[in-house]
Amino acid sequence: EVQLVESGGGLVQPGGSLRLSCAASGFTLDDYAMSWVRQAPGKGLEWVSTIIWNGDSTYYAESMKGRFTISRDNARNTLYLQMNSLKSEDTAVYYCARADSRVPLVLLTTGPVSQSHYDYWGQGTQVTVSA
Repeated sequence: EVQLVESGGGLVQPGGSLRLSCAASGFTLDDYAMSWVRQAPGKGLEWVSTIIWNGDSTYYAESMKGRFTISRDNARNTLYLQMNSLKSEDTAVYYCARADSRVPLVLLTTGPVSQSHYDYWGQGTQVTVSA
């Protein structure tokens, strides 16, 4: 059974940092591109970042560039998102998602998020940025 389990969320002050983890099981992580997607209260899904299967290429939404870093440890079957210089507008539920291998990378990294681009999602972890 494929499972994605996020952890590491919490309450942090503006300017602070958090590191999210996504533990994958039931499949071999290095067979897939992986993404982080978030959903703020009352808003739709927003793409955050994508990393290809071996970690050699990473992609970020414009507002996350320079602040967030996606990485993966395929040996540990774990995906990470290091978030620095957090802002109140980063408050959201953060999900890790496994990309459907049939979806071109350009569709994962541009335009609005489509749930159909991903075949498995985690349950999400809440990140709240507040003083």
